[in-house]
Amino acid sequence: MKNPDALQARAKALHLHGLLAHWSEAAAAGWPEALIGWEEDERARRSLERRLQSAHIGRFKPLCDFDWNWPTTIDRGTFEALMSLDFLKDATNAVLVGPNGVGKSTLARNLAHEAVIHGHTVLFTTAGQLLGELASLDSDSALRRRLRHYVAPTLLVIDEVGHLSLSTAARNSPKSSGRNSPLYSDSVTAKSPRRSDIGEGIEVEIDDLLKRLGGGAVAQAFRQGVGPGGILGL
Repeated sequence: MKNPDALQARAKALHLHGLLAHWSEAAAAGWPEALIGWEEDERARRSLERRLQSAHIGRFKPLCDFDWNWPTTIDRGTFEALMSLDFLKDATNAVLVGPNGVGKSTLARNLAHEAVIHGHTVLFTTAGQLLGELASLDSDSALRRRLRHYVAPTLLVIDEVGHLSLSTAARNSPKSSGRNSPLYSDSVTAKSPRRSDIGEGIEVEIDDLLKRLGGGAVAQAFRQGVGPGGILGL
């Protein structure tokens, strides 16, 4: 058996207490290395499945099939640098901007998938879905819990940001839901012709969400709009 101390450390990390309690017998039979390897592989597989399922990335064209000549202008080098995932180390924000149909969502889904494959937690959503869900909540505590859901992943990708029309006209004003908490300070109206479940428009206070998501380029893109179908990756 190679390096028994390292094997025992791996068994402890996996909380294989039964194996550790009978280490001498297992080592004599040559079991620990194979058992620990099987357990690590199975846990890694299940972890990947859970993270892929919870990411909600959906089906997408792999990057190897992406037509880099289709957009008239695209900074391929910058996007390939994003695919290294170095920006996640510093929680740096990335904004993909462009007209409809040039592949922003495809690129973002590939980036999200790459992050999952490398062990990160990811959530892919649309701006309309995010704001619609937050607007449907009827209490401050429920909103705070849902905000934690959105800021928990290592990478949050928000699609269709360009469909948002933002206003500060209702700053600090009471809303029909009765919410009037210091947690809120800005009003957002989200309209998306692609999503019938949103209806004509929704209003939800968003400043706290922007602060939790990091502000900076994210807040600016939300407030000013980043063009049709814009995507925010955080």
